[in-house]
Amino acid sequence: MHISHLSLSNIRNYSRLEFSIPQGTTLLYGANAQGKTNILESIYYLATTRSPFTEHDSQMINWEATQFDDPIVVGRIKTQITNANNSHELEIRLIQEMRPSTLGQQKSFRREVLLDKRKVRLMDLIGHLRIVMFLPSDIQLITGSPAERRRFLNITLCQIDPIYCRTLSNYNKVLEQRNALLRQINEGLSQKELLPVYSDKLVEYGSQIFIKRAQFIQYIDQKAQQIHYESISNEKESIRFIYHPRLKPKRGKDSLYNKEEMHDWIRTHQNDELKVNEFYSEMLSVNQNHDIMRGTTTIGPHRDDWEIILNQRPLAPFGSRGQQRSALLALKLAEIDWMKSQTNELPILLLDEVVAELDEIRRASLLNTVIESNQAILTATELGMFSTSFLEQANQFHVENGRISKPN
Repeated sequence: MHISHLSLSNIRNYSRLEFSIPQGTTLLYGANAQGKTNILESIYYLATTRSPFTEHDSQMINWEATQFDDPIVVGRIKTQITNANNSHELEIRLIQEMRPSTLGQQKSFRREVLLDKRKVRLMDLIGHLRIVMFLPSDIQLITGSPAERRRFLNITLCQIDPIYCRTLSNYNKVLEQRNALLRQINEGLSQKELLPVYSDKLVEYGSQIFIKRAQFIQYIDQKAQQIHYESISNEKESIRFIYHPRLKPKRGKDSLYNKEEMHDWIRTHQNDELKVNEFYSEMLSVNQNHDIMRGTTTIGPHRDDWEIILNQRPLAPFGSRGQQRSALLALKLAEIDWMKSQTNELPILLLDEVVAELDEIRRASLLNTVIESNQAILTATELGMFSTSFLEQANQFHVENGRISKPN
């Protein structure tokens, strides 16, 4: 899989860009705030339909374009991709327009998605372009909130498995409906008899999510152990990835939840959807009164988490910064391997200023993977951190003030 061309209109600091991207390794270099990362963000956005840097997609529209009195401003990201079987044109339009309201003219925002020039649902675009992105902020996967780690699972799995993506969407819709009913019951506005309808659907979708996540984490656990032990830690450190499905209530001293127990349980039953379904349904029933009192569903995959164990100790509180970087590198390399195992193709690699974060051994391990990939796009402020042999193999482009040029 590779991108042959990227076209941007009114995106970040690019009013207009036409960029033919070669296969192999592409290195974008230049000073900060010139537009290097915006290229990676645009590609990531086409692959996942979301930005890794902002929660508000409208912020991706070129700021200067929004300062005029035009009733409609359109930002466009378009690319041509080719894989082993076919090629596709992907496009997302970010549309900001003025619409009349009771308060006068107000800004509104919407998105349009096109696949081979046909408008499709947002979900239908995911999976056509597969990427693995390396960011300095990935450290949040270790030190950040469980929501960050669930987001990683969902983005990775959705790129490969459209069934997972649809199931996750359905789960979130039913969860919202069940939570609304729980609040109504708590306020005396509805009856408990309606609850099983939503609980049964939640179990149906949630059990599939638990299983997919468990299978993915098991693969990552095994592959990352090998990568970390053999290539990164010089056979000195062991690493584990542990999945914590929220299949039991977790509340204070009366908690029924034990992380290690649930990790072992889901690993044992990750190929038995009926068993997971029965257990999840039982736990929802056990927790029903508590959920009504809280007005929200307190168990399910929306409360999942996972963690990294290094030398039998949790990495987040006990690992050094270098150990955390090593674990992240092992995770990302294992993610690449998993995608290849599922599709028989390597994903496109996007690396934003991460080489500077690594020591010589870890840098060499990463750059070996980069060179062996079908296509990788890196950003850097300085070329001095790369070896001469790497630079000779990379296609170099200078980025300055939203312009990309080949150096003389």
